[in-house]
Amino acid sequence: MDDVHGVPDQDDPLLAIVDCANVMGSRPDGWWKDRKGAAERLRDRLASEGLPGRTDPAEIVLVVEGAARGVESVPGVRVESAPGSGDDWIVELVAGSADRDRLVVTADRELRRRVGALGADVAGPRTALG
Repeated sequence: MDDVHGVPDQDDPLLAIVDCANVMGSRPDGWWKDRKGAAERLRDRLASEGLPGRTDPAEIVLVVEGAARGVESVPGVRVESAPGSGDDWIVELVAGSADRDRLVVTADRELRRRVGALGADVAGPRTALG
């Protein structure tokens, strides 16, 4: 929520949106053999460890698409199955949460440009993987 001056309310935690396909794709660990399983492993790691190196509270949203659709949310990580393009869905989530601090985790240059134009901070896949 914004205060009366349009400044994000400090009670709202950081909204950290993780581009699952891009983060998984940053490491050649065989993720392509089981995309849904790889997404579940990333989700579980984020749920247990949070964002490596960050101590501030964060609401973590993992955006999945394609073969990873259907991954369920768990305590600590909300999973959003993109109805189409994962990048477009991430932009929609960022645009719909302009009243709070947002961080998008991706290496995708075009997505970084799009969400940056909406005022979100961006970080690379290591932010989610450590």
